[in-house]
Amino acid sequence: MEIDGPGDSSREFRRAALGLGLVYWAGVFVSSSFLWGLAGTDPITSAPGKLAYMALCSGVTTVIALVLMRVTTLSFPAKAALCFVLAHLAGPVGVAINFGIYVVCVWPQPVVFDLHAAALDMVDTTAGFFGWACLFMALLYSFEVRDRERRLAAVREEALAAQMRALRYQVNPHFLFNTLNSIAGLVEEGAAERAGRMVMSLSTFLRTTLAVDPFDDVPLADEIALQAGYLAIERERFSDRLRLGVDAPPDLMDALVPSLILQPLVENAVKHGVGATAGSVEIALAARRSAGRLQLIVENDMPAAPCDAPPGIGLGLRNVADRLAARFPGDAAFSAGPVAPGRWRAVVDLPWRAA
Repeated sequence: MEIDGPGDSSREFRRAALGLGLVYWAGVFVSSSFLWGLAGTDPITSAPGKLAYMALCSGVTTVIALVLMRVTTLSFPAKAALCFVLAHLAGPVGVAINFGIYVVCVWPQPVVFDLHAAALDMVDTTAGFFGWACLFMALLYSFEVRDRERRLAAVREEALAAQMRALRYQVNPHFLFNTLNSIAGLVEEGAAERAGRMVMSLSTFLRTTLAVDPFDDVPLADEIALQAGYLAIERERFSDRLRLGVDAPPDLMDALVPSLILQPLVENAVKHGVGATAGSVEIALAARRSAGRLQLIVENDMPAAPCDAPPGIGLGLRNVADRLAARFPGDAAFSAGPVAPGRWRAVVDLPWRAA
């Protein structure tokens, strides 16, 4: 983790480190004043000396912190050993600072250096520096973990976005292939005028769909309008054999749905319904809301036998299922299958969200 580099994380860490230092030394000041007060030392008269000592020792702990910030790649045992070594190196410095402040405070009285007292002070000072080093290492670890979680979240989000785009972009080539086949069929039939209208409708439809961000959700009203535009293209080919029914209450039209989530289902309804029978075929789009859930239903007529999934329908259904799983992990469902002889239904179930 680049603690001293640019960015919000570095600034947050510096603020946290400063706060930790202030709290640590404030705690040392209060506890030492209380303990020395119990030993008979006036906490008021000794306060200036203790404050000077802690101000100078905070410089020592700053050096310890700077060293620890440069060795973030070491293993935990190595870091623990380094904290131990740094505390013992800083101990004599702390003892010298304490002795120097004591000399200044009692001046002009002569001071005799007491080796036994200095040794006791060394133990206390070293323990204090080691405690600071351990706290600072804990702070470093907490920020490293948080930054790692942020990076992983960013990677997961980008991977999800890439997956959603890949699934979304499967729609346009598949749709384009089907529509161009329809135009080719009109040309072969000699219906040049209808083929021309279909090309213009296709241009308008593609312009609209390509402007949609694959990671954005759209209101249900827009999604239904897009599918109506697609079916208007197909109606040029199938003419009086294709009927569209929409059953969506007005209060559901502002529900948010993944863009073009219905496109593969409508394509399959056209290909395996209208394209597989010579009679009139109805494609019905419906929306229902229940208990905080939104259901989108696509039904179509199809040949009565056999009553199973037509060949080649898997890609479109798999696309819808994969997009729902990526967009709403564990919170969306998709099902498709025959509901009666000659009738096919696909149902998308997702959380209700209003625009």
